[in-house]
Amino acid sequence: MLKVYLSGEIHTDWREQIIDGARGLEVTFSSPVTDHGASDDCGVAILGGEPNKYWHDHKGAMLNAIRTRKGISDSDVVVVRFGDKYKQWNAAFDAGYASALGKSIIVLHGPDHQHALKEVDAAALAVAEEPGQVVEILRYVLTGKLSD
Repeated sequence: MLKVYLSGEIHTDWREQIIDGARGLEVTFSSPVTDHGASDDCGVAILGGEPNKYWHDHKGAMLNAIRTRKGISDSDVVVVRFGDKYKQWNAAFDAGYASALGKSIIVLHGPDHQHALKEVDAAALAVAEEPGQVVEILRYVLTGKLSD
């Protein structure tokens, strides 16, 4: 069973496209919490409110880091998606963390990000532009076969 962690942008359905495309393959997926509100507010919801927005965000980031570190550590492959709408600094951090752990990384982004992400791309074993390409990579890794 291949364990894949899906990191990065949360504003499109790229995760669902990969998960749906990988049906029938021996692969399990994990990811960060993709409910933006829950992710931002988990720290204060669990540990108590903060009047200062910095500490509000800091508490949430620390709790989310527990989940992210476990997901990346337990994975065989880390897919890191950079979307067009927002800068995903957390995704770049996840890619660096995965690289430091020696994980196989697939980066997913459009051609407009090639220059900005050249160092992240250099750490990856594959750079894809579409979720379907990620599915084909996983299929090839697991079966050694190309799609028809």
